[in-house]
Amino acid sequence: MQNKTRIPRVAVVGGGQWGKNLIRNFAKLGALYAICDTSREALEHYGSAYPEVKSYSSFMDLLGDALVEALVISTPAALHYPMAKEGLMAGKDVFVEKPLALKFKEGKELVDLARQEDKILMVGHILEYHPAMNRLKELIEKGTLGKINYVYSQRLNLGRFRTEENILWSFAPHDISVMLYLLDESPEEVATFGGNYLYPHIADVTMTNFDFKSGAKGHIFVSWLHPYKEQKLVVIGQDKMAVFDDLASETKLLLYPHKIDWKARVPIPQKKEAEIVDFEKAEPLQLECQHFLDCIVSGKRPKTDGENGLRVLEILEACQHSLEEKGKTVSLRAKDEKKVFIHETAVVDRPVEIGEGTKVWHFSHIMKGAKIGKNCSIGQNVVVHSTVVMGNNVKVQNNVSLYDGVILEDEVFCGPSCVFTNVLNPRSAYPRNTLSDFLKTVVKRGATIGANATILCGNTIGEHAFVAAGAVVTRDIPPYALVRGDNPARLTGWMCECGFKIKFNKSKGRCQSCHKEYRKIKDRVVPVEK
Repeated sequence: MQNKTRIPRVAVVGGGQWGKNLIRNFAKLGALYAICDTSREALEHYGSAYPEVKSYSSFMDLLGDALVEALVISTPAALHYPMAKEGLMAGKDVFVEKPLALKFKEGKELVDLARQEDKILMVGHILEYHPAMNRLKELIEKGTLGKINYVYSQRLNLGRFRTEENILWSFAPHDISVMLYLLDESPEEVATFGGNYLYPHIADVTMTNFDFKSGAKGHIFVSWLHPYKEQKLVVIGQDKMAVFDDLASETKLLLYPHKIDWKARVPIPQKKEAEIVDFEKAEPLQLECQHFLDCIVSGKRPKTDGENGLRVLEILEACQHSLEEKGKTVSLRAKDEKKVFIHETAVVDRPVEIGEGTKVWHFSHIMKGAKIGKNCSIGQNVVVHSTVVMGNNVKVQNNVSLYDGVILEDEVFCGPSCVFTNVLNPRSAYPRNTLSDFLKTVVKRGATIGANATILCGNTIGEHAFVAAGAVVTRDIPPYALVRGDNPARLTGWMCECGFKIKFNKSKGRCQSCHKEYRKIKDRVVPVEK
């Protein structure tokens, strides 16, 4: 008999207008364990509808329930950050509705905390789970629409006025997340215009323009002062045009094979009938909830993880800044980009941290979340994964892949084509793709990894150690050690901080180049301080 998939115990925090839908779906999936709300009436209502589910009026009491494995936070946006933080610190996996937080700094703290605690952090960007949107993504990737020139999204309604956030933060996160999802790139510049009509300092209507590196343009129009509800997304390709209407009952996704002919240097539209695009019929919210449960069980990273939410948050902050500056164009390039060289063929996913003076060369890829210090040199065809941390003055030569779990301290040198692993027992049929699967590799300050050397994961290369070209490191290397040979690398001497050999006479040593003195203590070497 096959074992049934384990169903995690989930608590939904906030049973209001959207929370009721989350409660319904998690109950349907058999995962609803508890409901937390400050309203006595709401708890009584849910107690009648779901008598087997526990009720909490205190969030802290809920956190103290050891049987709760995961939190689903659907409270006002101002509470997302503090509640998600408390949940992660209490050892719970967390699904937080959009936006992740109301400040980029707070969102970054949540992402770092989730990584530190090895917990799932997922953000409710529901349109990325919509079957129609996934089908549209497929059409774009297949080239059915041709080169994408323009994306326009509008989310309009009357009511649901808020005071803790403006319309931009309330409505636009959905449209920003799906625009990034479809185009697979972040905007380089944004400009937001808006108007405040109900309250002096809260925008009720905003229009945002986006410029992408690929040449595509984007526009997002949101309002809660509109006479009727409308939620549409239009994608204009060079060959075809697509329209997604989230409020349509049957024809949610249409494809228009319109063409534009040029006659006498004048564009003439050739209109054609719309084509109905079929897609899987399923409730997007249920798919999103099921995905969260699957991630808890498998440990895999959610499709809309904390990094995804942080990416949207960074753009929202830029839009807000532009709004406050009356539509001034705001750059989303790295903060120090004017002081950072990034070759035009390199790909840098946002958000990342790149220090002043760093150079990223041809065809390299820096993934979102990576941290790179000042005055580093990233050579040609280098890949830096999301959790990699790199200190200052690090040099990474051509054709090196730094995978999740690799930490390079200040002044580390990585020679051409050296190899770092992060899983000891890789299997294609049994993917190791969670942070808990990856073993940390630390290369301490001033160490050198020679060309084509291989560093097996889970080991530490000591300060100023020197791994010779082609060596295979299978264990920790002490500071100042020189290791060489094929597999495994063996200790053959000791190296000065300046990169020349230390000549020893019994326990006393001296660099043959800079004359710095060292002392050997058992199987360790330490510098002699003067």
